[in-house]
Amino acid sequence: MFRFILHRLGMAVPTLLLISVIVFALIRLIPGDPALLMLGDMADPQSLADMRSSLGLDHSVVSQYLIWIKSVLSGDLGVSISSRQPVLELLVERFSVSATVVLVSVLLATLLAVPVGLLAAWKQNSAMDLGLVATATLLLSVPSFWLGLLLLYVFGIQLGWLPVIGYVGFASDPLKAVTYVVLPIITLTLVEFGAIARMARASTIEVLRLEYIAHARAKGLSESAVLWRHALRNAFAPTWTLIGLILGNLLGGIAVLETVFTLPGIGRLMVDAIFSRDYPVLQGCLLLITCIYVLVNLLVDLLYPLFDPRVKL
Repeated sequence: MFRFILHRLGMAVPTLLLISVIVFALIRLIPGDPALLMLGDMADPQSLADMRSSLGLDHSVVSQYLIWIKSVLSGDLGVSISSRQPVLELLVERFSVSATVVLVSVLLATLLAVPVGLLAAWKQNSAMDLGLVATATLLLSVPSFWLGLLLLYVFGIQLGWLPVIGYVGFASDPLKAVTYVVLPIITLTLVEFGAIARMARASTIEVLRLEYIAHARAKGLSESAVLWRHALRNAFAPTWTLIGLILGNLLGGIAVLETVFTLPGIGRLMVDAIFSRDYPVLQGCLLLITCIYVLVNLLVDLLYPLFDPRVKL
């Protein structure tokens, strides 16, 4: 186990270094001068030169990358150009908001979708199966931002049950903070429910056709025992892979939903950094998202043997 973890981490290091080079190069292709953006169009050339020097923009691109990657390896992601706050502090503060919404949503979607997928496969081609598949397909086809706007209109504007704009942190008022994250969590749960339910149904149908399932039925086991004790474990392995992909994708691509619900998360921070040409913040956001993808993939690989007995470390 320990050797396998070290091997996977060793494979992740070159990937992270390569992605850091790509991210750094792509950000430098964004049009606009951060120094000019901060000082304004009326700034004199000497002030612009001093500002570029303080930001390290007067060095070559290679030197800028080496300085940046050295600071990253030492735990220093730099200082935000626009807010003058440490980038690491901003990332931790904003990521906690995104992680709360995404983790709770994926957990709820998994707890609801996996049993639904199993039951739909067990009752394949029945009215219940067709209804569940139609519901999952509909939820999968609805854009998350449109569903979020619809929920805001119904529960926030028409009924007035939940706040429409703003955010309150859990540290200041936990009960009030829940009211601000309920709708984003419901939106993501409904959207991801469709994908997980369809995958759980498809993988369960494949497992139910295998010989060991027929052997379990031949021994006189009940259908519920066959489904939950024998089929679930093997059927959940492909679903677990999909959950890992969904988790990494949501943590990195939740910017649209955070904009709809005005949540101060990592996605909205990245969008604001793009508009303000805040290189340190944007680089830190992209590097964090990349690390999340790598860690999620590693976690999926490590837990795979728990769900699929055919897979060994």
